[in-house]
Amino acid sequence: KGVDPSRIMLLTFTNKASREMLQRVELLIKGESRKVWGGTFHSIGNMILRKYGKAIDLAPDFTILDREVSKDLIESSVAVMKLRKDKMFPKANVLINVISYATGTERSVIEEIEENYAHLFVYCDEIEKVKNRYEAKKREMKLVDFDDLLFLWKKLLVDVPAIREKLSEKFLHMLVDEYQDTNRIQSEIVDLMTSKHNNIMVVGDDSQAIYSFRGACFDNIIEFPDRYHNARTFKLTTNYRSTDEILGLANESIAFNSRQFPKTLNALNRKGPLPALVPLKNTGQQAEFISQRILDLVDEGLPMKEIAILYRSHFQSMDLQMELTRRRIPYEVRSGMRFFEQAHIKDVVSYLRAILNPMDEISWTRILKLTPGIGGVTARKIWDMVKSSVRPVETIMSKEILNVIPKRGIENWAAFRENFSGLEEDNVQSSPSETIRLVLKNGYDSYLQGTFENYDERKEDIEQLANYSNNFKSTGEFLSDLALLTNIQSEDIVNGGEEEGDAIVLSTVHRAKGLEWSRVFIIGLADGSFPSAKSMGDLESEEEERRVFYVAITRAKDELYLCYPIMDNRWYDGSVIKRPSPFIQELPEYTYEKWEIEY
Repeated sequence: KGVDPSRIMLLTFTNKASREMLQRVELLIKGESRKVWGGTFHSIGNMILRKYGKAIDLAPDFTILDREVSKDLIESSVAVMKLRKDKMFPKANVLINVISYATGTERSVIEEIEENYAHLFVYCDEIEKVKNRYEAKKREMKLVDFDDLLFLWKKLLVDVPAIREKLSEKFLHMLVDEYQDTNRIQSEIVDLMTSKHNNIMVVGDDSQAIYSFRGACFDNIIEFPDRYHNARTFKLTTNYRSTDEILGLANESIAFNSRQFPKTLNALNRKGPLPALVPLKNTGQQAEFISQRILDLVDEGLPMKEIAILYRSHFQSMDLQMELTRRRIPYEVRSGMRFFEQAHIKDVVSYLRAILNPMDEISWTRILKLTPGIGGVTARKIWDMVKSSVRPVETIMSKEILNVIPKRGIENWAAFRENFSGLEEDNVQSSPSETIRLVLKNGYDSYLQGTFENYDERKEDIEQLANYSNNFKSTGEFLSDLALLTNIQSEDIVNGGEEEGDAIVLSTVHRAKGLEWSRVFIIGLADGSFPSAKSMGDLESEEEERRVFYVAITRAKDELYLCYPIMDNRWYDGSVIKRPSPFIQELPEYTYEKWEIEY
């Protein structure tokens, strides 16, 4: 239509998506694509602030902080304010998340803590002061973090109307990809940048809006027609990935959401089997069934990389990882580290090993260094005293140990001794799950809260470890099994098959968005697990969980397996009978085939 390419702005979220988008632009307007302003929100924000930032007293030669340097700056603020005297005060990686999400969602620190970090509420005032000092130090040192690139871009547009009008006039057309993933600030930037002409096109799928935990705002896409009254909606309903049967189940599921743009996906003349609903006795049998089915599919000639196992939360993959390892089926974990490679799991297992075998130097060193004020050198000195003792645990508890503890660690060491003494109970060797419970109770739960930003997820991992340990008669048997399996995991068989990259994919649904596989297993589809128990009772949260389920379903091209355990062996209250997920219960029976597995 004769629009100058330099007056078009394209926005997306990742560098990869940005490159792909600009490559397609090059195919459309060869030689002219370099004139288009295209990139991620942050990269475009950087360019605009370099050019116009002086208007809000931002020097054009500012330096952009990466996450690690931001953490260092926050930690220095904590040190100057002497907040680290409280051993439970959250670490820098937790603080940076609180501050970042508060900025992205335009909430105060207190509001963000109330919403997502309730366990830190006692530190609200101190965290607010850390944030204020962090912001002041950035201004003083001409530093800008990633959140500032958006926050200051918006500030520029709001505070300087002349620049807002100039930019809105310069960029006559704005296109935004993956609009359902925008946060509040990003949406407001788009609105301000198009305020003079409203020439905007956004592409997004409201049914795949699943990132509220990262600050994404569902209202941005669902209320778009209300903000732009002349907006036209084009529904892309032809699906080139999945079969009619898989899409039929997806359509029936998402129809239960009240806030959506109603649409029905249609396959491009593709038929296949009905999705299989597979109730299993427990998570162990769920893992056995899936592992055997994978072997059958591979025998039929299907490459392993065409199979994915999806779950709501990372901890749900533990039994599966163990079973795949036993059968030497190669797999790749895309939802984070392999279960037993995670720091918090290693910590808890180290406690069990040290209790069972007081001469385990590696385990002692690990748990000693968890104590604030105890570093590698001090841990070595403590161990030198322990290893020469006839009664190692008594030596740990003795006053003589204080001779090698630095002053900054004395108070924390007293807490460590008190916590560790509570683990010396008769049932330690006979009940690994009870030992894990005591490790959490006697200090490690508090350590988790202050150290990791995803406290809830990590605690769920530990609870799942305790559940799994119920399968063993003693702590020794449990640790022996772990040692054997983790040794196998270190071998090449787990990292891939003979063909490079030929391995089963294990992933959370959130990490799987945008990807596809021939066969997909969705596991843990039990009430209280998927949807998550925290979402129940809140319509907005329940509908987002249903969208997560929808995304999981639509990753499958040819076959879909919906699996759930009937029994849940919980470490704290024994076995519980589970119903299938409400998302399964609400589906018409004609949308799936129920499989009966012999126990």
